[in-house]
Amino acid sequence: MKNSIVLLSIVVFQVSLVFAQTKPTIEFVEIPAGTFTMGSPTTEVDRYADEVQHEVTVSAFKMSKFEVTFEQYDLFCEATGRVKPKDEGFGRGKLPVIHVSWVDANAFATWIGARLPTEAEWEYACRAAATTPFSTGKNISTDQANFDGNYTYNKGEKGIFRKKTTPAGSFEPNAFGLYDMHGNVWEWCSDFYGPYSKEPQIDPKGPEKGIYHPIRGASWFFASRFCRAARRGTNVPDYHGDDLGFRVVAN
Repeated sequence: MKNSIVLLSIVVFQVSLVFAQTKPTIEFVEIPAGTFTMGSPTTEVDRYADEVQHEVTVSAFKMSKFEVTFEQYDLFCEATGRVKPKDEGFGRGKLPVIHVSWVDANAFATWIGARLPTEAEWEYACRAAATTPFSTGKNISTDQANFDGNYTYNKGEKGIFRKKTTPAGSFEPNAFGLYDMHGNVWEWCSDFYGPYSKEPQIDPKGPEKGIYHPIRGASWFFASRFCRAARRGTNVPDYHGDDLGFRVVAN
């Protein structure tokens, strides 16, 4: 009888250990507090009207070094009984997860004790102190990010169109040590989309209500002009696509 109790205890311990290991490890980068100019100047090539420049002060936070991968997201699905998103034949593993809605991304972030970045946090982290259209400078190449290189930005040179995602961290990181902030997959932000205030802001979180959530950074499918740090995309919270993923932040 004692032996049975001991064996049962071992089994329970092993099962508990398995469940304790289901959550993925997220590698975070410390992003320092700072003040920057969000949006783009009226002289920036391919600028959109909703990129009104304004001063924003951001508190320190941590952001995932990489976009959330299939390897990480699949563990979430297994632990919560969700259907795993399709990968379009691109592959899984270290590739950024795709076909995740804002609802899915937010649920994953909550599950690991994190959250989605605000739009201000995302742009601040993307720029990494750069005031140019890209963290790489006035232009960007397909040696620096994954986007459709058939379409050039501001008379730049044509590049590669890979037609799919690339593994997280395939290119050099920005000055903050973050990878793939330009291209690869669009990334969800936590806010509702709305017009910027022209007044200085401290840790803005967007409108209280809305229909759309911002998506940032562009993707493998889009031209480099969409990869600009200031470029604001949007989508409804239940939308998912083959070039839309996310990364997470924590305080």
